[in-house]
Amino acid sequence: MNIIYAEYNIHHNSIYIATAGYLLRIDCWEAEKGLKTTACSECALNILAIDEPLEYARLYFEGNMQMWVDTEDSLELW
Repeated sequence: MNIIYAEYNIHHNSIYIATAGYLLRIDCWEAEKGLKTTACSECALNILAIDEPLEYARLYFEGNMQMWVDTEDSLELW
């Protein structure tokens, strides 16, 4: 998928993604529903969605969000 543009919408807690011919929406609550997180990794996910929505979308579409969260949680131990 060739993502052209992504933007976080604070009112819907969603990321809107423009691709060639499509407009997609990631509902962040649904995307994060099954993840095992800590307070620190939840905060990091929020920051990622707001500041880097393209990266958040990439992690979501590739199915790597739990791995990213686990990495964030392991970093807080240091």
